[in-house]
Amino acid sequence: MLLEHRGKTPVVPESAYVAPSAVLCGAVVLGERARVLPGAVLTAEDGEVRTGADVVVMENALVPGCAQHPGGARRQRPRRAARTCQRGGGGGRGLRGDRRLDLPRRRRWGERSELRINSVLHVNSNLPPGTVVPIGWIAAGDPARLFSPDRHGELWEEQRALDFPGTVYGVPRGTPMRTIMACQTEFYGAHLDDRVLDGEEEDGGPDPAR
Repeated sequence: MLLEHRGKTPVVPESAYVAPSAVLCGAVVLGERARVLPGAVLTAEDGEVRTGADVVVMENALVPGCAQHPGGARRQRPRRAARTCQRGGGGGRGLRGDRRLDLPRRRRWGERSELRINSVLHVNSNLPPGTVVPIGWIAAGDPARLFSPDRHGELWEEQRALDFPGTVYGVPRGTPMRTIMACQTEFYGAHLDDRVLDGEEEDGGPDPAR
């Protein structure tokens, strides 16, 4: 499905393929021979998502982009965004396992790094090149330290300085969730004006699946 969002429409080259159940929303620009597999979502909220050439966005992957932190992709794995842009100086050719979670916005990983199944890379964290985050572990800090799931106290000491609410929601820590959600519903309310573009191929417009 192709969606116009905030007046921007996806760009799909003739050599690319987008599965019928995938979603491209807003200013999404695919590279040549890009492949977006079933269930994947590339959504440019108020910024841009751009892939390079010969990219495969795997099933059920999520690639978000916003004006402050635009999104990009090289190879995506299921569940959440595997590669959003600005991944260290070397381009971040790491491996991402299924169901790992990269929290929204600012985080970086280096060349040859690996996030395994159900692992987490926290906001404002920098994963050094060659680092392997084990199954279910959390990486947090700059440079990132690795925490097993049972080390909540140690993790919080590292996590507190990373300013999750300020980075993700733009509010100071301690802001009531009701206030945060009111801001979030207003921001994402822009989707009320989204327009489905898929039918345009019948009128000579772009075909979402090639």
